[in-house]
Amino acid sequence: MTMTIGIDISKDWLDVGRFPEAPGARFANSASGHAALIAWLEGLGAPGDETPARLVFEATGAYHRALSQALERAARPFCKVNPRQARRFAQAVGRLAKTDRAKTDRIAQNARFQRDAGMLARMGHVLALEPERPQGEKQGDLSALTSARQALVKDRNALLARRSTAAHRLVLSQLDRRRAVIEADIAEIDAALAELVRSDEGLRAREAILVSIPGLAATSATTILAEMPELGAMGNKQAAAMAGVAPITRSSGQWRGRAFIGGGRANLRRALYMPALVAARFNPDMRATYERLLAAGKPKKLALVAIMRKLIVLANALLRDGRKWAPHAA
Repeated sequence: MTMTIGIDISKDWLDVGRFPEAPGARFANSASGHAALIAWLEGLGAPGDETPARLVFEATGAYHRALSQALERAARPFCKVNPRQARRFAQAVGRLAKTDRAKTDRIAQNARFQRDAGMLARMGHVLALEPERPQGEKQGDLSALTSARQALVKDRNALLARRSTAAHRLVLSQLDRRRAVIEADIAEIDAALAELVRSDEGLRAREAILVSIPGLAATSATTILAEMPELGAMGNKQAAAMAGVAPITRSSGQWRGRAFIGGGRANLRRALYMPALVAARFNPDMRATYERLLAAGKPKKLALVAIMRKLIVLANALLRDGRKWAPHAA
């Protein structure tokens, strides 16, 4: 049976479990700990077996990014799963959550974490998860810069909301100074993103395809490339589902509930909102779809979500074919 490795990631530690069950291990979530983990993995394969074990861990933002980069450098394929998906799998096999406190409070904390890692390994084996494609160092830098920009934009929006209710001259002056700093930081990150894309032939070609679509500007295109590097290597339905704009139907017997959207990558979905507004006005194909839905009595928000879905499906098709947008391609 092929061995699957589960890694439970926290700020300071990497707790490792295995399926089939076997003794796990713990490593520091640091550069030296990553090197020790990779060395430990080298000793697990059978003699002459060059196929790496499947590695499974949850997407935990900054905590998993350095580990994934270290695994890519070591040519170790890994599967990054949504934490919600991991919780649902744990519940499906009889655990109240990925961490079942009713059963684990009696044992040491590190053993509990290894139990969680074992659950991730079991999930990877049962679902036969496929490893992700290596992203490369440039893709990692693109994701890091995009995340930093999103945080700055969030800070700017919060500051503007505070300024709208401020009345004292001193408070207004301080808020304006902070806004100037944030705007300068955003401009600096935008310049770094533009330089990063220019320096990489693959990213430059992919961005050129995306910005050829009416409604998508450089900032939106960069965000899409950062949030969904797999775009262009998947089916259209999968792309829509990953962006969280695919309709989810609800039905039971003869009852039919209203469909809704959910899941997917929230940052990507937010990045598609403004381009969809622009496309609904200036992209002939998208505008025709938008007006047809409104004429059929659909709410404006539903029609806009349909444009978001068409945008990501179109982007996926163009990237897959390696061609730029042309009228009537949607």
